Amino acid sequence: MKKIVILMLSMLITTSSFAQTELTLEQAIQIALQRNSALVKAKNNLVGNKASVKSAYGNLIPTFGFRTSWDWRRVEDSGGTQLDNNGNPYVIPPTSIETRNYNIGAGGSVVLFNGLANYANISSEKNKYEAAEFSLDKMKRDIVQTTIIFYYTILKNKALLKVREENLKYNQKLLETISERNKLGSAPIADLYAQQVQSGTAEVEVIKVQNQVDASQNTLIDYLSLDVLQDYNFVSKIDTVDASNINDYSKDFDNVKSMVDYALMHRTDFRGQQKIVESTDKGITIAKGNYWPSVTGGYNFSTTSLAIEELFNRRVWGVNLGLSFPIFSNWNTETSVQYAKINYYNAEEDLRALKRKIKIEIKQGFLDFIAVKKALDVAIKTVQSATENRRVQYERYSLGSGTFLEVLQSDRDYQNALSSRIDAEFNFHSVRKTLLNSLGKLGYKEYEINTDKGE
Repeated sequence: MKKIVILMLSMLITTSSFAQTELTLEQAIQIALQRNSALVKAKNNLVGNKASVKSAYGNLIPTFGFRTSWDWRRVEDSGGTQLDNNGNPYVIPPTSIETRNYNIGAGGSVVLFNGLANYANISSEKNKYEAAEFSLDKMKRDIVQTTIIFYYTILKNKALLKVREENLKYNQKLLETISERNKLGSAPIADLYAQQVQSGTAEVEVIKVQNQVDASQNTLIDYLSLDVLQDYNFVSKIDTVDASNINDYSKDFDNVKSMVDYALMHRTDFRGQQKIVESTDKGITIAKGNYWPSVTGGYNFSTTSLAIEELFNRRVWGVNLGLSFPIFSNWNTETSVQYAKINYYNAEEDLRALKRKIKIEIKQGFLDFIAVKKALDVAIKTVQSATENRRVQYERYSLGSGTFLEVLQSDRDYQNALSSRIDAEFNFHSVRKTLLNSLGKLGYKEYEINTDKGE
């Protein structure tokens, strides 16, 4: 019965594989960088930030407008009788008068001085735009990290599934051996029952891990905004780490202080927050501009007539200068300056908080990396020991010098060692990628397909 179940599962997997779509890690990252909803919104907002910079420069340029108008008027009077100055009546005949007016005008204005607020606004908007660029860059790096970890989780579960499947085959073969030996009278019935339970348990473990594989695949598929009903085959491999090359993965990490210094120079979220601080500092200058007098200039041209052919017979040219000096603004300027300073102080505090966060991330990430590196080293040696112990216990049992319980225990130890080895290796890679992202070294440009709007 168990063989039939295994055969059916194998046929089902083989049949479904024909409809599968291969999805490599590189392809998954490319999809994530295109479809992530938050990233799409950030790109759209970046276009708006760029337009704000252009608008800030535009405030230095005179405005220009053109206007034209036409109106028609008809006045009708029914007439009547009125008295002149001598009291004699006279008749006013009915009248009807039509008039048409044609007007053309053009002109504009420019701010000549407003306490340098217009120049401060340019610097502020440029800093906001650069901060948005840095924020977008950091978001892309985080997306790469998340995608990699989701993909690694799938590979880890698939590796665990392979171990469980191999264990099922091993226990089924052992069950056949014990059944034959029981028939010959060289193995007690208790060993047969115990191995039947062990084989059943191994089969359940295969099903459980298969569910973990499916769940981890659905998590990544949902993160990539793909159709969860579509079958995907995750084909990328992960580099095997062993005692011979484990130190090669540590070359990017030396000591915490130097890593923090590097991160503070290269982390784009930190550089973006620095730009926000600079932008809010310019906001104080903008607010203080209301303390200063403002000088504005204007120019205009117009012409008007009652007939269209006489439009430019009468021309009016004009230039004007205006000076306004704030005397009392109901403390509105003081309030604006105070709020601008508050924004600046809060931005500085956010920068200090982010600096502390980066230090904690790197310190904890470095400690985690050291721990998973040691755990992987121990797991590699444990697998070697457990493999040899299981072989010895099976041979002893086959020769009649060992007990079946020792065989079962050695097999459990071997399975646990393999599982720990897989967990340790994938944890090692995941923690390493996380630490690289904390340092600002996790790239994304090699995966990016340029479909950005407005670029």
